[in-house]
Amino acid sequence: MRKKTTFPHLETPTTLTNMEHAIKQAIIRFEYDFMGRGPTEVRVFIVQDMVVIRLKGVLTPAERQLAKTSEGIGMVKQMRQNLLFQGRETLIKQIEEITGATPIALFTDIDVQTGERMIIFTLDRDLTKSFSRRIALA
Repeated sequence: MRKKTTFPHLETPTTLTNMEHAIKQAIIRFEYDFMGRGPTEVRVFIVQDMVVIRLKGVLTPAERQLAKTSEGIGMVKQMRQNLLFQGRETLIKQIEEITGATPIALFTDIDVQTGERMIIFTLDRDLTKSFSRRIALA
């Protein structure tokens, strides 16, 4: 039975950098708990109403072996898409909790040649404007 991913309650981060760091930690925990292993590197960028996540080193040795054929590439990509779809609600809840914004869509793809994965969330509002106003009011 798969271990259920749980996250401690997070306070709303006060800067974009803090928010990006909180998202990075949530993604690392998700990948480790839900996918079975963590990436070797994660970078998170908040760009207006998007959260862009770049993960490196996400493939297992078995997936790297499978990706040596065109049929295997398709299998790895499909399996990873299916696994992320199953964990979609967990990820959306975490992004909403951290950002205070509602995720509208989730996009993802993986390059099995390099072992890199991109995850992009679109949100219901521009987060950079929210922080600009907070700073101006302070």
